[in-house]
Amino acid sequence: MNLLRPTLLALACLALPAGASDLPSLGDASSSIVSPEQEHRLGRAWLSVLRGQIDQLSDPQLKDYVETSVYRLAETSQLEDRRLEFVLLNSPQINAFAAPGGIVGVNGGLLLHAQTEGEYASVMAHELAHLSQRHFARGVEAQQRMQVPVMAAMLAGIVAAAAGAGDAGIATIMGAQAAAIQEQRRFSRQNEQEADRIGLLNLEKAGYDPRAMPSMFERLMRQYRYDSKPPEFLLTHPVTESRIADTRNRAEQYPSRGISDSLGYQLMRARTQLMFEETPGIAAKRFRAMLDSNPQLEAAHYGLAIAHIKGGRLTEARSELNALLTKKPNDLTYNLAMIELDSAANRLSDAQQRVERMRNLYPDSYPLEQARIDLLLKQNQTKEAEVALDQLLKQRGNDPDVWYQVAEVRGLTRNIIGLHQARAEFFALVGDYDQALEQLDLAKRRASSNFPLASRIDARQQELMEEKRALDKMMR
Repeated sequence: MNLLRPTLLALACLALPAGASDLPSLGDASSSIVSPEQEHRLGRAWLSVLRGQIDQLSDPQLKDYVETSVYRLAETSQLEDRRLEFVLLNSPQINAFAAPGGIVGVNGGLLLHAQTEGEYASVMAHELAHLSQRHFARGVEAQQRMQVPVMAAMLAGIVAAAAGAGDAGIATIMGAQAAAIQEQRRFSRQNEQEADRIGLLNLEKAGYDPRAMPSMFERLMRQYRYDSKPPEFLLTHPVTESRIADTRNRAEQYPSRGISDSLGYQLMRARTQLMFEETPGIAAKRFRAMLDSNPQLEAAHYGLAIAHIKGGRLTEARSELNALLTKKPNDLTYNLAMIELDSAANRLSDAQQRVERMRNLYPDSYPLEQARIDLLLKQNQTKEAEVALDQLLKQRGNDPDVWYQVAEVRGLTRNIIGLHQARAEFFALVGDYDQALEQLDLAKRRASSNFPLASRIDARQQELMEEKRALDKMMR
């Protein structure tokens, strides 16, 4: 596996598309600050390489929850450019980060450690504040004479959360840049204080209790006070007594109201807990222990039901879900679980009826549409699944998980040209341009008798070749 070299992070500054050549490069002394568009391209370039080198969580419900919750916070934030992209890292370590250009990263471990929705939201509001205040660009402005690789190293420090994913290749820092990256990987105290202050304001505006932020800090400090190797989040965001006191004092100035927790968040926590357990049986044991302490804990009943489905204990799962649906027959999360159960039990007609009823209630739900597509495939309705995926791409055209499934389904429908095109888009999104270009070569050969289609494929190939040249330049 190639290392995620810091110089890659300057890609967007050297690979501007047509019409943007008048923008100054990061290393240009005539530029006093990195433009928002440069930040945008820089972040997207970094994201594609990151995606290709780390293990991600692909659960549609978890992805949808993170995206929806962050967009909700963004609406009341000071963030002007809300073109956000998300990456969920398959790591149990607590971590979240915001990279220039609107890249928002969340470790699964954040939901394990943030015990309430308010605590989770406090972390994300803090990260959005780093974006809205453009701390990366301001850092570059303060060091105008830095060379591009060093500034890229600064970005690598800001998004050092990638190291928390457990990928030794990404975490390795070699050569003369090591000291620079190590120094730059921590936000300045001033930036942290500003992100705390603006994050607290955003929490209050979004309807949360701002006291969740100091509560989260206090618990993390107690938990890791004597840990010789604290999680990456605490290295990039040091928690001190003075910081806790400052956020506590600021939070107390707001009225004592607002959301502290929600059932929806606890349901997503339960899903996440199951993902990081060794076996469904161990997860079921954990949820039973929670129910022994509080038999009315809905999230534990839900977690137990999902654990039973994963473990093949379908009768027990149905009993749990029936009880939950009796109380809340239109809850989307519970209905999605029942759709999964009916599909596993080969009760496909029941699953289809439930899908259609839920679509009337939640017509724009990504997890529900994904469940419908999965059900269509189980029913061998591959053509219908392909049509549904083409529609889903209109909403999630930058989601490599969707493109991967599009390629698989186009293969099943014998749409070979479309299969190669979909594979190309997937590989481009994960930074593997060689594979992407090879797939477009294959598509173009098959489309040789269709001039308009071959021309479109060729145009896309030229775009990817430009991106690849810039990427190769960064790797040298």
